[in-house]
Amino acid sequence: MSNQATENTNFFDSQVLGHPAGLFVLFFTEMWERFSFYGMRVLLVNFLTMAVIGYNPGWEWSTENATALFGTYAGLLYLTPILGGIIADKLIGYRWAVVVGALIMTLGHASMAVETEFSLYFGLALLVIGTGFFKPTMTSIISEMYKDTPKKKDGAYTIFYMGVNAGAFFGMMLCGYLAEKIGWSYGFGLAGVFMLLGTLQFWLSKPLFGNIGEIPSKIEAAKPHEVEGVQDASGVVDDFNEKNAEDPSTDNAKANAFTMVDKVLIGITSVIGLLYLLNDPMSKIAGINLFPFSVGSLGGEYVAVLVGLGLFLFLVVTRIFRYDRVTRDRMIAFVIFAFFTVFFWLSFEQGATSLVLFARDSVDRVMTGDAAIAYNIVNTLLTVIPLLFITWVLVLLWKKTYKTIPGSNIVLVICFAGMWGIVGWMLNRDFNTISYDVEYGAIQGDPLLDDETGKQKADEKGNLLFANTPITENTEVPEGATIVSQVTSIGEPLELAVDSDVNLITMNNEGTVYGYLSKEAVERARENGIKYSRDNGVIKAKVLKIKDNEVTITVSWFSILNSFFIIAFASIFSKWWESKYNPSATGKYALGLIIMAIGFGLLAYGSYGIQDGVKVSMIWLVFAYLFHTLGELCISPVGLSYVSKLVPGRMIAFMFGMWYLAIAIGNKLAAVVGGQIEAITEEYSLSVFFLIFTIVPAVAGLLILALSPVMKKLMHGVK
Repeated sequence: MSNQATENTNFFDSQVLGHPAGLFVLFFTEMWERFSFYGMRVLLVNFLTMAVIGYNPGWEWSTENATALFGTYAGLLYLTPILGGIIADKLIGYRWAVVVGALIMTLGHASMAVETEFSLYFGLALLVIGTGFFKPTMTSIISEMYKDTPKKKDGAYTIFYMGVNAGAFFGMMLCGYLAEKIGWSYGFGLAGVFMLLGTLQFWLSKPLFGNIGEIPSKIEAAKPHEVEGVQDASGVVDDFNEKNAEDPSTDNAKANAFTMVDKVLIGITSVIGLLYLLNDPMSKIAGINLFPFSVGSLGGEYVAVLVGLGLFLFLVVTRIFRYDRVTRDRMIAFVIFAFFTVFFWLSFEQGATSLVLFARDSVDRVMTGDAAIAYNIVNTLLTVIPLLFITWVLVLLWKKTYKTIPGSNIVLVICFAGMWGIVGWMLNRDFNTISYDVEYGAIQGDPLLDDETGKQKADEKGNLLFANTPITENTEVPEGATIVSQVTSIGEPLELAVDSDVNLITMNNEGTVYGYLSKEAVERARENGIKYSRDNGVIKAKVLKIKDNEVTITVSWFSILNSFFIIAFASIFSKWWESKYNPSATGKYALGLIIMAIGFGLLAYGSYGIQDGVKVSMIWLVFAYLFHTLGELCISPVGLSYVSKLVPGRMIAFMFGMWYLAIAIGNKLAAVVGGQIEAITEEYSLSVFFLIFTIVPAVAGLLILALSPVMKKLMHGVK
């Protein structure tokens, strides 16, 4: 047995929950990385589009510009790991790739916390580069760890994937809470802090890993590697060769080398794709167009995309048709799966763009009295129980490895002490937030008319409604204007007396929800008013009544539901896939797409017919995230896991790249279409916007279901 194999065997001597302690070091490393990634991800579009005058000022970008930038960032995240993986394989090894990637991402988060335009772009660029190193290497280390014990690999990936979801869950919850309640830089900064600590704990754990993750041999370096939650591609290659050693159809597949024309086409299409991703936000935000030409009425950007797609399709078709019929058919089946993947991510990734804006501006997130108490109890259980479980894992790891890697364990303890501190502060703040009725003056405006009847609207008590304008510090009241009293509710973790004077400001872009301003916040609002030559928005008010407990649920809270539902339902779906009722690959795809469509259908129904200023019940968004997650659990076992079954060895790396490209296209399209939420809502309705994401995936799901017999033929017995 080789020295490395011996070390791998000894590696299992120190076990936690039946697995080597090193797996849980990787679990926590990935958890902190996902904490930082999802913590930033859930904030970006919200921050960019939030008004510059308000409770928590943002940059007031248009939705189209904000989503264009986010879409390019999300698309690049699935392309840079291809290059990062090659560098890790051939030059620096997996461990160094993790450290380098994590440090670059830490600098990226720190840059974003500065909140200048340059620091934003620079920070996003660093996050894309860092992810390129980090993303493909963590699971490659797991693959290397379990090389001699393949039977335990599935369990290892399950544990690792729990780390992914735990990080996403707490990152979105805590970074989002700090950003929305205290300030954006706190949310971005917290993401960077945990990224740095996660890097440090991984580096200090080096004695536990021995040679695992060091620069691999030339033979191993020639193999691609894996993605989150899926068997690594090097293992896929070995699996393919082992299963098909006696299959004559693989002989010509192994010998089918890439020609110079193939390589040139790969280079050209890659450059066109990269330029498009960069040009979209640059042309919209900065007015810099990398494609300053047109063909007829078609802009240069679209011409370039069509040319790039044409060349890429030519490359794929010519490559595939060099193989024998069986191999060719199987690869065509894989390409069809990749095509339908675009439609899934087009809808699913609305969770980072349009659904964030929907939760912020259109969902009733204010809960008072018994509803607030119930939410606080549920939120406490939702937060504390998983944190207790993960802390227990930390205690087990400490007991097994404190003497071997004391520094790494101490850093983890610091991380968890910080987590518990923030969670405790968050829960205490919510439990002690009190609701107050406050009164302020407003200028009476025109009557509010019902679009259908043409009659003046009235509230629940029958009082006629007018388009009243709050009187701020900067308001010049016209002569003869009618001044009326307005009453609104605010919720703050403060004790305010009846008749005490307070300062208010709008908390959302619509000016329908108000928040309390501290002395420091009042000064900031005044400075922003001067800076942007705007009304500073500060409203003088008086406390009328002290009411019950109140909670304004953060926008980011809804995003944690995806991770929660994955953790809750993953094992059920896993047992389903292992049973005799396991659907075919096309069946899983159809289910995933149609279930996804149901989620958006619920949003379309819930928002149907709502009028300006009226909020949608949060239950519709909760159910939407539930169905989106169930759809994801149907799609996730397909895709890359079929590489080993459908693709010949020489084409695996190419098809991995193609799969990443499909996800990148889906992410970019999701942002582009999601950026039209305001335009479509204004022209038609919010319900129509969600109907788009109901109809498209539903049609795609029915179409791939109809293709089941064809796909079965193309797969030639592969199940």
